[in-house]
Amino acid sequence: MTRGEGRGGGSGAPRSVDVARLAGVSQKTVSRVFNNEPYVSADVRRRVLEAAEELGYRLNNAARALASGRSRSIGVVTLGTALYGPASLLMGVERAVRDTGYTLRVVNTMEGDPAGTGGAVDSLLDQGVDGIVISEPIDDGQDGELATRVDIPVLVLGAPPLSGPKALAAGVGAAAMAHAATQHLLDLGHETVHHVSGPQRWFAARDRVTGWQSALAENGRPVPAPIEGDWSASSGYAAGRELAAVAEMTAVFAANDDMAIGLIRALTEAGRRVPDDVSVVGFDDIPVAAYVTPPLTTVRQPFDVVAQEGIKRLVHLIESPQADPLPASDPPIDLVVRASTAPPPTRTPTGHTRRRRGGPHHPAPDTGTSMHD
Repeated sequence: MTRGEGRGGGSGAPRSVDVARLAGVSQKTVSRVFNNEPYVSADVRRRVLEAAEELGYRLNNAARALASGRSRSIGVVTLGTALYGPASLLMGVERAVRDTGYTLRVVNTMEGDPAGTGGAVDSLLDQGVDGIVISEPIDDGQDGELATRVDIPVLVLGAPPLSGPKALAAGVGAAAMAHAATQHLLDLGHETVHHVSGPQRWFAARDRVTGWQSALAENGRPVPAPIEGDWSASSGYAAGRELAAVAEMTAVFAANDDMAIGLIRALTEAGRRVPDDVSVVGFDDIPVAAYVTPPLTTVRQPFDVVAQEGIKRLVHLIESPQADPLPASDPPIDLVVRASTAPPPTRTPTGHTRRRRGGPHHPAPDTGTSMHD
């Protein structure tokens, strides 16, 4: 039998009835399998998919869209960047969407693009998507404009939600995670914590500033002026050269791991040892964080957890528009403690700093101790 022929002997493209006949099931069961509906056993699902593959059958998505009024596709607006956080969150969204049986359409935006998020959303609306995910956007001032013209469900990850009954938000918990990172340093005995922030057009960077400031305020500690970076190791290095001249500085929270690594390099070159003289905490837990010198204490972002919950809530709103939205939950906080943090150096009665000796032992590579809240 050649590809494209049904068992009934026809020479046209195979139909769902041909798949049903070969698999020994009803045509309705074939439809349930390809619509990813529940109440189909694993054995029946396997037989249907094997029969479809043998016949070369492909579900006619256009016909299904006409019948259901939905395209079974979800659009994603994401920054066109190789930065670890946005790229990892996009991968989490891709996996979560694939598990739902929907297809994914991605539109990248760039910083400085005058069309920005609004242009990307318009492109997805023209493609007839059933819902849209806006992933870790920057503030381009278009929120109000978007809210007036988007009439399908929208999930915003890592930023304030759009206004409207079909808008959902799934925070990545950056403020709470930054609070935990700062509190870790205060609990070690540091008087205050300096901060190297991300660019303030990014909602993610603003959230980390908020969490850092709130931890200091709650503990009645001074709040130093933050130094703004651009997420790169080179900007962390520049901040480190500036902070190395601050004699009383003993702790720094950097808004991502790349900046923390550049910061440590600058401090080391200036003779400020980490963690003997200065403790450093990063954010993200990039793969190399456990292998730098010293291994970096950081906050691990739960990208997959946030993406899975967010997509589940978005699909629920798409498929059950009259039902109450599914509730959101707070993402877990996972502080990974490694060798870049320690108690501050002690001061002698004369005011001189006495460096700690030895410090905690961490085997190499140090993958860290994970502290969940």
